[in-house]
Amino acid sequence: MPAPLNCLKHRLAAGETVYGCWVGMADPYAAEMAATCGFDWLLIDGEHAPNDLRSTMAQLAVIEPSPSLPVVRLRDDDPARIKQALDAGAQSLLIPMIETAQQAEACVKATRYPPEGIRGVGSSLARASRFSAIPDYLTTANDQICLILQIESRAGLAALDDILALPGIDCVFIGPADLAADMGHLGNAGHPEVRAAVMDALARIAASGKAAGMLSTDDAFIADCVTAGARFVGVGIDVLAYVGALRARARQFLPG
Repeated sequence: MPAPLNCLKHRLAAGETVYGCWVGMADPYAAEMAATCGFDWLLIDGEHAPNDLRSTMAQLAVIEPSPSLPVVRLRDDDPARIKQALDAGAQSLLIPMIETAQQAEACVKATRYPPEGIRGVGSSLARASRFSAIPDYLTTANDQICLILQIESRAGLAALDDILALPGIDCVFIGPADLAADMGHLGNAGHPEVRAAVMDALARIAASGKAAGMLSTDDAFIADCVTAGARFVGVGIDVLAYVGALRARARQFLPG
């Protein structure tokens, strides 16, 4: 019995465009609600949302039975955190702040068991192997890891071609907010210089044969990114949707 098939990895490899939502409420009840909404994927955010390993694992558990495919964004590229997330059952990881090919290669190795990588072997007590109920987990897990690397700086863009040349990376995701800040346009991801850099990066990623990823709540920007080649497409953020709906309701009835 092998590791579970990673449908996100296979859909991206097949050239599909998949649409998803950021899940930042750090609560399994809220994640379960999001899992009823029909997105192709849901990303549990461990970088800017107040998630820890236990809250991440609880959200994986409620998303997994749904049609939405779970992705976990870690706070950094620490191989120990990567190992823990994989053992907790995540098969699709987004690693932020990638700036060099060496860093990207280290992320690939951290997600694979030897001899392809350095992932520590502890699956017998891990949720990933269904607590040893998957006898072939160790020999099949590598093939079902979906690795998404996030580039969000000028240094990352400068290293993009070298990163794209590496095997083991399924998707390269461009983060416009941090990129805008690094380019001197803090808070203005729509600046023409930033926009041009994003579109160029998405096109280069798509041309490499890897999936290109992005996130926005601006419909026009999303459409342009898809035209440029984006296929892992974030179109919503649960926190913003929640407060946006409540604030609109409050304005309807309350003065000021």
